[in-house]
Order: sequence, then structure tokens, then C-alpha cells
Amino acid sequence: MPAPAAKVGISGDSPISTDLSLKICGADPVTRQLIDSVNAVCAAAEDRPGGSVLVRVSAGIADRWPGGDIDLVNKWERALRRLEMLPAHTIGVIDGECGGTALEALLTTDYRIATPESYLVPPAAGGDLWPGMLIYRLTTQLGIAAVRNLVVSGAVMSAQDAVALGLVDEIAQDPPSTARTALHDRGDGKALAIRRRLLFEAPTHTFEEALGVHLAACHRALRAAAGASA
Repeated sequence: MPAPAAKVGISGDSPISTDLSLKICGADPVTRQLIDSVNAVCAAAEDRPGGSVLVRVSAGIADRWPGGDIDLVNKWERALRRLEMLPAHTIGVIDGECGGTALEALLTTDYRIATPESYLVPPAAGGDLWPGMLIYRLTTQLGIAAVRNLVVSGAVMSAQDAVALGLVDEIAQDPPSTARTALHDRGDGKALAIRRRLLFEAPTHTFEEALGVHLAACHRALRAAAGASA
């Protein structure tokens, strides 16, 4: 029987004031319903850029990971990349155990909040760490030295360790309240999307390759500032 699809909320379906929300349970394997749910939120965010998306990841570890076949895994990875590149602020909220699809979705968000009792469980397949783009995101976000042991051993990580590494941004007793503040302080989601892309591209671009796109971003920011002061 297919796993239930992730829950999607639009304006008001979330306890946090945000444009869109997505809830993913870590016990769900990769299914077409799950992929469709992520793409639905992405499509809505792309239709009205500049807003925010709350990604709530709930407890659970999939018994059968990842489920499906390599075609589904490919579609899932592409849906996650779409979520990662949205013209919107994305806030991830963890409460308790976070693994499987939930952890993979969490790593695409811009700002991550956990409770003190939260912990991260890298997904495994056949007893070994799942060799998906989770490894890519961990390495590009934290560096090889920081995640070597995690990738080699697939070790569970506490919220405190995740904050120390920079994988989680904040620990809070009341993540919804903290998320409200984080969303309020984020500014324009479209401008964030540009800065995020510059960040992602920086490790692989030379100065000469990067200069043009950074100048274009600066030009956009100057025009926006001029319009705001007019």
C-alpha cells in the first residue's frame, strides 16, 4: 500500500503565519504522492514569488527506504532541488526524530529550527547510509571534514551537535513561535533566491565567471533601493 502523501497547506492551514506549508513524515518512503505534494507547494510558491514556505518534518524512520525504484528517486531528488531553489524563504521545523524523507527535505531549507530533544537520523538502505543527494548537501553545506564521520558511519546526530556543525540554526522550546520571528525577519524571498544561487555557485565558479552574475545582482539591488526611496 502506498504511503500517505505529505500534507500541503496554503495560507492559514499552518499554525505559523506563512504563505505555504508542507508536512513530511520521515516514515514515508519515496512515492509519487509525496513527490506530487512537494511539487504542488513549489508550483504555488513560484506562482507568487517573494513569500515563504514552512517545511514541518515529523518523527519517523522509513522501514523500507527509499521505496519505489530509481525513476522515483530521480523525481524525488529533482522535486527537492526545486524546493531548495524557490523564490521564497523556506523554514524547516523539527520536533523529535528526523530521518528519511524528512531529513532530506530539511536540508533544502534556508533556516532550520529544532527542539532540544530532536535528533537527526541519516537514511540507510541495507544497513548502509543511503548514497543519495543527502551526502552532496551535507558536504557542500558543511565541508568534507565536518561530515566525514557522519557519512562513513551514518551516526545519529543530536540537535546540539547539529547546531555546533551548522546543520541546524537554532534550538527552541517553541519552534512555531521561533519560526514566526524567523519568517518576519527574512525580507524579500525573491532577493533571497538570488543570494542563495550565488552562494551555491561560488565554490565552482572562478572570480571572472562569478563577476557578471554578482554585478547583475548588485544592479537589481540598487534599482530596488532607488525605487524604495523614490
